[in-house]
Amino acid sequence: MGFLFVLIVGLVAGTISGIVGTGSSIMLMPVLVYQYGPKQAVPIMAVAAVMANLSRILAWWREVDWRACIAYSITGIPAAALGARTLLALPSHAVDIAIGVFLIAMVPVRHWLARHRLKANLWHLAIGGALIGYLTGIVASTGPLSVPLFLFYGLSKGAFLATEAASSLGLYVSKSVTFERFGALTPDIALKGLIAGASLMAGAFIAKRFVLRLKPESFRLIMDGIMLAAGTALLWSAMTQ
Repeated sequence: MGFLFVLIVGLVAGTISGIVGTGSSIMLMPVLVYQYGPKQAVPIMAVAAVMANLSRILAWWREVDWRACIAYSITGIPAAALGARTLLALPSHAVDIAIGVFLIAMVPVRHWLARHRLKANLWHLAIGGALIGYLTGIVASTGPLSVPLFLFYGLSKGAFLATEAASSLGLYVSKSVTFERFGALTPDIALKGLIAGASLMAGAFIAKRFVLRLKPESFRLIMDGIMLAAGTALLWSAMTQ
């Protein structure tokens, strides 16, 4: 029943993230924490995120902006490894609190970024990759930060979904390799990540037909709701441990 619940949530999360460009980790992480605990949930989500991003790349392959991807990844990949190493040194209770606070804090941060309508170039992507990469190594998802960065660069719809996914893929691979190197990604955990990732991949392909229909305001409301609910759930989990 636990696996079935993870698969159902993963399918829904994969569909939503395939439409808006992020959200799969935010939705699935509280379920994984509840099912397996925070120390296992983070490496499981890292493996699942690799598969989720790969599916979005395959769905929109021809629209990837490789210059933007390289600029973001060249600093983001080593930063994600450093962040993952930091995470492994933290106690489980602190992981729950850090992820929960981060998700809730991203709601006002996203609104602030949207109001200022900033413009980004390749140098901004490189700097953002380093900062977001490090945070990606520690928390389950930094989509609320990476999404506006790529939108400010001028990408939209399929090009945005493909490029953000291609850029994030390297970060999550780096994170997963770091977990494996330090013994946090065992074969059992990897298998759980593959199962969760399979449902995310299926959802991403279901989502492709809906991408052009979603209004920007609907996207913003969905993301705010997901982040607040997921962050609150993780904080509640930390307080009741």
